[in-house]
Order: sequence, then structure tokens, then C-alpha cells
Amino acid sequence: MAKRNNWKNRDGVVYSTNDQYDYDYNDAPEQDTLAASEQHLRVQLDKKARGGKQVTLITGFIGSADDLKELGKLLKSKCGVGGSAKDGEILIQGDFRKKVAEVLIQKGYRTKTVG
Repeated sequence: MAKRNNWKNRDGVVYSTNDQYDYDYNDAPEQDTLAASEQHLRVQLDKKARGGKQVTLITGFIGSADDLKELGKLLKSKCGVGGSAKDGEILIQGDFRKKVAEVLIQKGYRTKTVG
């Protein structure tokens, strides 16, 4: 019986006449998380494309998505507000630059407050 490929997940391949063809899904390995002392995080206030609402934006995190979400969860709980953590960025609702920087420094991260 022939191996069935999920054709819906193929980007850019239209058709192959080769019976032995196996599509490469380009699953990139997840990046290892650097130690807190090696991370250089930027803490800044951002209002772009948010309807005038202010958010504290933390960028520069190098590591796995799970570690990013864990750090985001810690910062959200320390500030007592909502937010999100995805694509290497953490968003905290409101202007909490000083508090976020203090928490990150206590955890051993190198931070730079911008703006």
C-alpha cells in the first residue's frame, strides 16, 4: 500500500510523478534557551497598531516557545495584568516598564529600558 501524504500541508508543491517522493515539511528544530545571564532583553513602551492603548513590549528573548510563555506568565502575574507571549516577544498590557525591568533583573536577565 502506498504511503499517503497530507497534501494540505504542502506549500509550493503542485505535483510529483515520482512514486518514491516524500515531501520535506521543513520542521525546524526548536532553539535552545540561553541562560538568563546571557540574554539581552529590551523593555519598551509601544502604542503602534493597538488603537492608542499602551503595552510594555519585551523583545530579544532567545529560546523555546515554552520558556517564553513561562517568562510571560511570570511577568503578567507580577504586574497583575494580561498580555501575551509569542514570536519572541512578550506583551504586557499597560505601562509597566520599571516593574518589568526590576523583575527581569532579579531573575538574572540583562535588560535595557528603551524610551
